[in-house]
Amino acid sequence: MNYPFQDVEKQAQQLWQEHNLFVADENHRGDKFYCLSMFPYPSGRLHMGHVRNYTIGDVLARYRRMQGDNVLQPMGWDAFGLPAENAAIEHNIAPAEWTYRNIEEMRQQLMRLGLAVDWRREFATCDADYYRWEQQLFVRLFKKGLVYKKTGTVNWDPVDNTVLANEQVVDGKGWRSGAVIERRDIPMYFMAITRYNDELIDELETLTGWPDSVKTMQRNWIGRSQGARVFAPIVDSDDSLEFYTTRPDTIYGMTFCAIAPEHPLALATAKDDPQLQEFIESCRRLAVNEQALETVEKQGYLLPFHITHPLDDTISIPVYVANYILMQYGTGAIYGVPAHDQRDLDFARRYDLPVIPVVSPDGDSNMNIGDTAYTGGGVMINSRTLNGLENEAAKQQAITLLQDAKRGSAEQQYRLHDWGISRQRYWGCPIPIIHCSVCGDIPETEENLPVRLPQNVIIERGGSPLSKIEEFVNCQCPQCGAAAKRETDTMDTFVESSWYYARFASHDCTESMIDERAAAWLPVNQYIGGIEHACLHLLYARFFQKLMRDSDMFPANDKRYNEPFTNLLCQGMVLKDGSKMSKSKGNTVDPQQLIDTYGADTARLFILFAAPPEQALEWSENGVRGSARFLNRLWQTAENLPQWMRATTIAEENADKAAVAAGKRQLNLILKKADYDMQRMRYNNIPSAAMQIVNLLQAHSQTRGAAALLHEGMSIVLRLLAPAVPHITQVLWVQLKMGDIIANAPWPQSSDDEDSDAVITMIVQVNGKKRGQIEISINADAAAIEHAAQETVSYYLKDQSVKKIIVVAKKLVNIVV
Repeated sequence: MNYPFQDVEKQAQQLWQEHNLFVADENHRGDKFYCLSMFPYPSGRLHMGHVRNYTIGDVLARYRRMQGDNVLQPMGWDAFGLPAENAAIEHNIAPAEWTYRNIEEMRQQLMRLGLAVDWRREFATCDADYYRWEQQLFVRLFKKGLVYKKTGTVNWDPVDNTVLANEQVVDGKGWRSGAVIERRDIPMYFMAITRYNDELIDELETLTGWPDSVKTMQRNWIGRSQGARVFAPIVDSDDSLEFYTTRPDTIYGMTFCAIAPEHPLALATAKDDPQLQEFIESCRRLAVNEQALETVEKQGYLLPFHITHPLDDTISIPVYVANYILMQYGTGAIYGVPAHDQRDLDFARRYDLPVIPVVSPDGDSNMNIGDTAYTGGGVMINSRTLNGLENEAAKQQAITLLQDAKRGSAEQQYRLHDWGISRQRYWGCPIPIIHCSVCGDIPETEENLPVRLPQNVIIERGGSPLSKIEEFVNCQCPQCGAAAKRETDTMDTFVESSWYYARFASHDCTESMIDERAAAWLPVNQYIGGIEHACLHLLYARFFQKLMRDSDMFPANDKRYNEPFTNLLCQGMVLKDGSKMSKSKGNTVDPQQLIDTYGADTARLFILFAAPPEQALEWSENGVRGSARFLNRLWQTAENLPQWMRATTIAEENADKAAVAAGKRQLNLILKKADYDMQRMRYNNIPSAAMQIVNLLQAHSQTRGAAALLHEGMSIVLRLLAPAVPHITQVLWVQLKMGDIIANAPWPQSSDDEDSDAVITMIVQVNGKKRGQIEISINADAAAIEHAAQETVSYYLKDQSVKKIIVVAKKLVNIVV
């Protein structure tokens, strides 16, 4: 290769730095455009997923800049989290040191990619200057009751002495320690996200720039459902059991009741039943998420009492404690309808309980249920007064029956519960609460914020070290002045990533969480990241935007600030050999080695060319080499351009006007298609367009009078490629004396006019047989077309008499002889 990519990239990046080219200012001219890719965790090395994510965002940011927009593209670090603690234990190093060292290395790698980032706005979420503001928000929300403390059921690792997320429980064991996980009830702090349930669901309809799949996932995650609260009297007791069901139509299919191991009724009964105590303890070793309990073997313990059927006092229903019922969902109790719920059917088969179908797809009352529950709709059967109704109509009728019997009522519920943010870990934002024996739990005063996390801490296995650091724990109560203790739990790291997008807009504000500049930049015009964040990060960010709005951080009653991200792109994964790249599979590719071997522009071009942004990308070494060959060819074409232009510069009367016009038309068509693809973010088509233009330039390198076409074509191809391969295009732009900074050049515009320069190709026939073709102006009159056609096929007209000439507009000419 004679394309000196190392020198080219160094030269281009030095120019950008000298001109502070990508420093964003809300006061600059042009429509604002905030482009943001999800910020990375500082693991120490980029992976190909990073390269793809940030290249896609960078192409869009540079394109919108060339469109004349005022563009903001920032970068920062999602720096708190468990991986830093794991590395600290493994390498006997403080998490802070490990994190900041990784940030330094990854920053250099990202800079090598040539991203158009405003690096002045960079921050890490582990900086006290960042997390002090979320502590301030915590304090204010605590005073409003939007943050509160209660006991929650969690996955507890008895070796690491910490709460684990559901995803960190593998086969009932802690993913790091291997210890058998326990369900444990511990006091935790919660954020009242459920107060925004309806708004979070309803405003999904306004997010027209989001993938439907993400919106569906969030709707299901929040899980708004219309159903009924049902009361069933306990036989020989004044008490009753409460259920919530979304299927009141199936109430006559009830054959058992199941309650959670933590249900008050189960715990009260267990006081006098050692076997039940043992069963409840075994249930505590199961994870506390629905997904895990879907696949667990269904087990139960029969309690010594029954309930009365809510609509028939003559029917007694057995009550079980069941391992697949969670206390935190609904009321912690369900009525089992085995015919129409697979979990209930599995349980009923195990304990030989009746299975009564009450919904039939065709109304057949002799319907048989095998090993699979019927969960569809249909006609009611075996349901007394509900028989014959469509099951949707039967839902409302069943609620009416329950209301008349004073055994139930209509109710709306949600699957989403309040967000438990307490974590028994060190490397996170300290929760700003002080425990006073006199005053209780008191929030730290705002003037004493931030509550700083001790930095030079060596972590050992066995829980957070914060409780052992006396200078951190011991303090004074801000209310009465008595000796007190600090909270040693830290916040869920999703808290930090839920508002960082707003802080980027006011990165250097020292008086508040954000200032008026956030209103100038937000909402984010384009957000880019993986679909795996659909139900946690993206939902929490939407929640935080509403919290900030309702905390008077944005203009009142302005619906523009209801949502944080106008458009969302979920990029596809990078695969190798058909599988997601991972260290465990040994199929990773080191981006740094790729950049060192071929250059950043080659890496960027391959990432864009290999697949549309939202689809999975299959790694291909041949694809990388092909991208490198094209950039080399572009470089050689640019080197040859001055010579070609000199060779094709001739007097106008000697120019091949038809060929030049045809070239211009072809160039315009390529540009029009490329512009359309850029608007739709079909970036994988842009390299193809560039290759077509390079082919066009080479094809016209000897065309008489094509100098202007060659110059225009090279100008267009460099600007088309500038967002994708910014280094080589910048250097060639200057070398060819087309301007100073290509990033400031306008995006090339195609023409929609079919003017006199537009040329078409027409077939020429003699007596119906093709004998040639002509290229002629689209506006040529019939006489000009007939003359050109006869000139082209003059050989076949010798000694012939032309009887007539038939012209089919824009298609062909048939000369009849």
